[in-house]
Amino acid sequence: MCKDCGCSITDSVGHSHSHGNSSEHQGAHQHLHDNPQLNDPKTISIITKILDKNDHEAGHNRQHFDSKGVLCINLMSSPGSGKTTLLEHLNDVCDFKFGVVEGDLETSRDADRLKAKGIQAHQIQTGSACHLDAFMVHKALHHMDLDAMDVCFVENVGNLVCPASYDVGSHLNIILVSIPEGEDKIIKYPVMFRQADLVLFTKVDLLPHFDYDMEKEKADARKLKPNVDILEVSTKDEESLKKVAQWIKFKMEMR
Repeated sequence: MCKDCGCSITDSVGHSHSHGNSSEHQGAHQHLHDNPQLNDPKTISIITKILDKNDHEAGHNRQHFDSKGVLCINLMSSPGSGKTTLLEHLNDVCDFKFGVVEGDLETSRDADRLKAKGIQAHQIQTGSACHLDAFMVHKALHHMDLDAMDVCFVENVGNLVCPASYDVGSHLNIILVSIPEGEDKIIKYPVMFRQADLVLFTKVDLLPHFDYDMEKEKADARKLKPNVDILEVSTKDEESLKKVAQWIKFKMEMR
């Protein structure tokens, strides 16, 4: 079961999954010991095995991306923050090719939207699982042409809790937080934002309509991770989209 919410995290062929020796993995183990509902030796033993198996598979995914020269970026956020919309518009301004592994509980709507824009995409329907894991992503990659892309985005299931604890084999994590969600999401969901390489504030064109202290939210993000990069973006502002593309291109060149 998922250590955070109890959902099933066993894939269709019976594998279990999650992290290894990363900071995320260590944080996950700390969570086990701090959570009274999970804090018994049998539960901890089972979840530790799940974490270790997923970490091994995530490493395998990363090796696969590395062998193809593909940068993998995990996109995480709450539902409705604009992950798919960002990718649709990013396609219009970036000078690199990308594909997308899409994760949702049901429907293929997001993948269909991306395909309509000429973006290579494969949909994963998780059913009851509230996050993607390394095994799900591995299976999806068998349906993707990595030779035809420079970047592979993993658009995770909309959720600010569980996805933070499960390595999918990505090199970078981008966490989106949208203005309509309201303040305090960052300090309320610290595990997620501690994993961020880039915090992306979306729908900033709506700022005039909300009581939202942007500078306070940025300060909260940097309290959790002092060196995190932060950008503001609106799909109505092409220059802001170009800055996101430039950040990704810089990370590609730094590899």
